[in-house]
Amino acid sequence: MVERSVERAEAMRIAVVGSGYVGLVSGACLAEIGHDVVCIDSDAGKIAALRTGRMPFYEAGLEQLVDGNAAAGRLRFADSLADGVPDADAVILAVGTPSRLEDGEADLSYIHAAIDDLAEHLKPGVTLISKSTVPVGTGDQIAARLGRRRPNFEVDVVSCPEFLREGAAIEDFMRPHRILVGSGSPRGEAVLREIYAPLIEVGVPFLVMDRRSAELAKYAANAFLATKLAFINEMADFAENVSADIEAVANAIGLDPRIGQSYLRVGPGFGGSCFPKDAMALHRTGEEVQASLRIVETVIAVNEQRKRSMAGRIVDAVGGDVDGKVIAVLGVTFKAGTDDVRDSPAIPIIRRLEARGAVIRAFDPGLEEPPTHAAFTNVEWPGRIEATLQSADAAVVVTDWDDFRDFSLSDMASRLATPTLIDLRNLFDPSEAAAAGLNYFSLGRGAHRGKTTSERPASGLKVVG
Repeated sequence: MVERSVERAEAMRIAVVGSGYVGLVSGACLAEIGHDVVCIDSDAGKIAALRTGRMPFYEAGLEQLVDGNAAAGRLRFADSLADGVPDADAVILAVGTPSRLEDGEADLSYIHAAIDDLAEHLKPGVTLISKSTVPVGTGDQIAARLGRRRPNFEVDVVSCPEFLREGAAIEDFMRPHRILVGSGSPRGEAVLREIYAPLIEVGVPFLVMDRRSAELAKYAANAFLATKLAFINEMADFAENVSADIEAVANAIGLDPRIGQSYLRVGPGFGGSCFPKDAMALHRTGEEVQASLRIVETVIAVNEQRKRSMAGRIVDAVGGDVDGKVIAVLGVTFKAGTDDVRDSPAIPIIRRLEARGAVIRAFDPGLEEPPTHAAFTNVEWPGRIEATLQSADAAVVVTDWDDFRDFSLSDMASRLATPTLIDLRNLFDPSEAAAAGLNYFSLGRGAHRGKTTSERPASGLKVVG
């Protein structure tokens, strides 16, 4: 997996605490560039599965990377901090920081618990690296918490946020746009330089700043990308009302290097484990320090409203009433290339359609069965796209899987009881859809629109959560 131009690092002993998405991907990639890595998790069942080569989530190429490095002896798994932390040169903290249900603020209880458990196992002079996405100032809290439990204990607390996209995480780790390090210690900086030496040597920028700036940079990056998505979705609504084509508009503005073409794809609203959670946490931190973050606040509200409004578009497209109608939902994950449904736009869409009496039949290439925590009332799950479409009253594309883009439009039209396709990802060309006999609705394309009348955004937007 390592490119030929990348030499392996001088092996360091690295313990990764937390074997979720960030921890497991980071651990496997660090082993790939030459380090001796142990991934530790309190979930003994997860560790047992990893030892047999079973992944806790899907990420392209990860299983092969884990298997290869485990076989080479560079990667192993443990369910106890005592097994790996005391001998580690560096310890990576990669535990979750979910949003608190009551206020949307980042829940740091897992961070605090991990620090309390780690304190007795860390050796003097170790570098503790935070890869968890945390509010500004959390690194200071970690250092103070360790200091209270181990007075006069030498440890360098460094922020090194990850920028891994689900579905492209290995590529993002091995060929990152930058390595970002927040450290007030020359020793901590030196350790990070040693860890990432193979990537630095092939030209990856290595940026050093204070801890708080590194923590903010992670939140700011995600908030800015979320803003681009919210902006292009609002422009799509405007384009519909003035009979313009948002695809042409996005291409035109994206060719300006000051804007760029990434994150200008129209859709039903952004989801996943990062953008919604991080935008909300950033907004809450702004409130705490009395710094107005009006743009971030509006992005959150616009995105939540957009996800809610998509069900109204579908209802309008099928004639204003879905009671008793079978709706084939193509895609439940928040994006293609993953099995992650966290904050997926598909969830509020399905729930709202169910509330209006629709019969939902769903399919997603990344899921073998309905996600249990989505709390759907009664979703049929045939397991194949053909069976999902068969005799349905309409099909709705929610996730941008190539499986849907490559499916024959004429085949789709012949399987549907009523040949109606609502494309919330603009995967298809309107003229080709019409030629296949489909009544086609897409977003931001003038006449090819599913214009909502019943769920238009209110003029006064409020932060949800």
